[in-house]
Amino acid sequence: MDGEKDWWALVGGRSRVGRRLAEILAPRHNLLLTSARPWAGEEAWLEGLSTGLRTCCWDAEAPEIGPTMMADLDTLGPGLPKFASAVVVAGDFAVQPFGVWEAAGLERLWRINLSFPMLAAQALAPRLEAGGSLQFLLDAAIHRPFPSRLPYTASKAALAALVPGLAKALAPDLRVVGHAPGTVLVAPGEDEAALARATPLGRVGSVEDLARALEYAAASPYLTGEVLTLDGGWHLGL
Repeated sequence: MDGEKDWWALVGGRSRVGRRLAEILAPRHNLLLTSARPWAGEEAWLEGLSTGLRTCCWDAEAPEIGPTMMADLDTLGPGLPKFASAVVVAGDFAVQPFGVWEAAGLERLWRINLSFPMLAAQALAPRLEAGGSLQFLLDAAIHRPFPSRLPYTASKAALAALVPGLAKALAPDLRVVGHAPGTVLVAPGEDEAALARATPLGRVGSVEDLARALEYAAASPYLTGEVLTLDGGWHLGL
């Protein structure tokens, strides 16, 4: 554990975008990383981060996930300083076009993309230092909804609506910021060139771009209640 680094929590910080964020942030921060479950090769990856680390398995679909998060943080408590920032990365980018919606699938999506981040925020807020930042990963689709992913977009828009209200509820001790990124990590099979042409800046983003925005928000003591859009202008249209 590096006593010269502050502590950050990344909820969903051991898969895809969260995993890359952890790699970028590890040189500058001690990290608490959570994910639904361990993955093959994770132990070696964690050892390679070279930072103070704590890990938890938080499954958004578990019925008792709220009390589990509270209990885990209590267990980690002794000797663990308060967090400078907590970033909720977790989410499910489900394809659910209109006409095939059904209750179970919608409920699962709300649980992962909305209920779980709200419960994580409730568990982590008391563990943040004074002036610390609670940050939510949203999506630029809140400005331009994806037709095939309307429930996903609605869940992220609901989380965006939470940002100013939670900022007021937690002020003046804590700050709350949302981030609405465009593509920062191209999925296998996606056409990166086409995605780049859809933005005024002519490129897709990177997880490094997102990490800079997170660090900016964490280091800006007069910033709260805002959703920062980071999409190269994609939401403006062409």
